[in-house]
Amino acid sequence: MRTTPTATVSRHPMSPVQRAAALAALLLPIAFTGFPATALAASLERIEPPHWFLGYENRSLQLMLHGEDLAAMTPSVDAPGIRIDRVETGDSPNYLFVYLDLGPEAAPGSFTLTLEGDGATLSHDYELRRKNPDPAHARGFSGKDTIYLITPDRFVNGDPGNDNDPALGDPVDRNDLCGRHGGDLAGIARSLDYIDDLGFTAIWLNPVLENRMPVCSYHGYSTTDFYAADPRYGTIDDYVALAESARGRGIGLIMDMIVNHIGTGHWWMDDLPTRDWLNFPELRPITTHVHATTFDENGSAYDRQAFNDGWFVDTMPDLNQRNPLLADYLTQNALWWIETLGLAGIRMDTHPYPDKHYMTEWSERVMLEYPEFNIVGEEWHSSPAFVSYWQRGKQNHDGYLSHMPSMMDFPVQEAMRIALTAEEPDWGSSWNSLYEMLAHDFLYPAPQDLVVFPDNHDMNRIFTQVGEDEDLWRMAMILAATLRGTPQIYYGTEILMANRASGDHGLIRSDFPGGWAGDARNAFTGEGMSDAELEAQAFVRRLLNWRKTASVVHEGSFMQFVPIGEIYAYFRYDDRDTVMVILNKHSAPIELPMTRFAERLRGATRARDVLGEREVRLDAPVALSPRSVLLLEIDH
Repeated sequence: MRTTPTATVSRHPMSPVQRAAALAALLLPIAFTGFPATALAASLERIEPPHWFLGYENRSLQLMLHGEDLAAMTPSVDAPGIRIDRVETGDSPNYLFVYLDLGPEAAPGSFTLTLEGDGATLSHDYELRRKNPDPAHARGFSGKDTIYLITPDRFVNGDPGNDNDPALGDPVDRNDLCGRHGGDLAGIARSLDYIDDLGFTAIWLNPVLENRMPVCSYHGYSTTDFYAADPRYGTIDDYVALAESARGRGIGLIMDMIVNHIGTGHWWMDDLPTRDWLNFPELRPITTHVHATTFDENGSAYDRQAFNDGWFVDTMPDLNQRNPLLADYLTQNALWWIETLGLAGIRMDTHPYPDKHYMTEWSERVMLEYPEFNIVGEEWHSSPAFVSYWQRGKQNHDGYLSHMPSMMDFPVQEAMRIALTAEEPDWGSSWNSLYEMLAHDFLYPAPQDLVVFPDNHDMNRIFTQVGEDEDLWRMAMILAATLRGTPQIYYGTEILMANRASGDHGLIRSDFPGGWAGDARNAFTGEGMSDAELEAQAFVRRLLNWRKTASVVHEGSFMQFVPIGEIYAYFRYDDRDTVMVILNKHSAPIELPMTRFAERLRGATRARDVLGEREVRLDAPVALSPRSVLLLEIDH
């Protein structure tokens, strides 16, 4: 150990939680590929984060410095209120981790970070900005919102000039399902009026950070630079402009974030900071994808590590969040993007795969700094016991504590698909799968905070799932819009986009018609679209714009009734308003007696059919059309 008047050099200090979590890493040997040979002259090539914000509860700031021979340099700072708390070195000679304490006297502006060693002096002017004090700057999405999920490369090509970047490879080829097609941030910005007109109040973008991968880079899930937008989508300034323009229309921006893995094209891969920065960098074992190992009381440590530390795929190196330097880096990156963009939320990809103790620390820090924020995690499993394990407030059998406010409701999505497509059974109802799944809401600490969806970018489109049946598609839209939770709709769902059941992700993420110059069909103008597609678009527009003002659907209680035959009914209600939803899968007209719903109707005799814009009498059996859905506002 060496010390200076301004810094203390130490070796990866760990919190008790991190130390306990790190024990799993000792169970299997970690192979290591080695580091580059030491260079002769020091240089500062990169500093991350590129700037920071004053005003966080936690005043510590980690600066990751990368350049030749930086580990041998001694840093110093001469600025009011800014003190070097400690300095960390890794195993590579080319990294220096400088931890600053930003005291109350620190002021916005630039200060100089100086590095000295072996007769050489390097300096860098580092900028501090004031964190936006307005809670609305990063207010999270809620049940009031409806989220439009967009795969940016496949939505709208607003700037053909950025389609290709020779330095990044993977050129545009719209005939290649796994290739880049040219959609970008400019295209999304140009489409905000369309998105707003449909009734959406939030946008979730699949990742748009740099993906320097040789093929199939369009999906964005192989990050190669955590602080750079992929230039084929645009610049960080374009990203900020999109967020601000959307916010001006009342539309929040949700960022798709990944802390579990990176892409093999990440600049770290040429010079890993530490030997344990990645899990098994040489062996590249693929994860078992067995989610239950994370909380199985009877499971083995070997199997837990095989799930958590295995690589998602061979081109996605698995990050070791038990390394405290990496943990701090990833957490700061999330805070930087929240503040830079004024995000309305983060969707955390592959939530169960990273170290779960780190995910507790990550989510706790994010919610500490942004109490009005929201985060939704992806736990792709059909069991609510699995999904509820990760939600904030859950009292888990193993004592695990999460701070994630929301989770994607994959169990309801699967139950919805089964219920919509099942044939009428000899006994009971085809709706039972959905009814019984929602009966499991007692497992969640806050089922009203889940995100409900008919499909997403990783599964067959809902119109394909229901066999391209327009009646069943309409039922799926009503369910997503009116069940408890926040609805999310995938781009193109509003115009019946399908993928002919192939399951190919490139086909699922097809180009949005009208997003490219010369498209024969245009969903923005209606040119070349079929009557069915335009009717579906109008249906979604009417439904979601009604939902915008339906506070009872945003925050009201949920009550469902046992399905009888092919009819399923439920209510959303509060002290003032009541909405009733009736879904009928019978292929013939039917009269539905209303007496069994008396506890929620509370003597009401009239209702308004929201979508049909007509009055419905409730003091007599309600006539239901074949394979139809009624969305009723009860007149008390």
